[in-house]
Amino acid sequence: MLVQMAISRQMEYRADRNGAEIAGTPRGLAGALERLEQSARRIPMEVNRSAAHLCIVNPLRGGGIAALFRTHPPTEERVARLLELERGG
Repeated sequence: MLVQMAISRQMEYRADRNGAEIAGTPRGLAGALERLEQSARRIPMEVNRSAAHLCIVNPLRGGGIAALFRTHPPTEERVARLLELERGG
């Protein structure tokens, strides 16, 4: 199960990279992710764990050991990778 979650997170990074290429700007996608994350914090969703992978930002909260079971990488990390991509990294 942990391997499956890790693969899911890597696929999210790949999807972000492809989305940035399609949109033409990593910064635009990074900004959209930040806005979605802010909205998810203001208006939390009731999502069954089995459907969490269908969401754009992680609807499940919790740190520590619970972070191992997230289907999404942290939004902050996704944004950081997109901005690095914009800088040519």
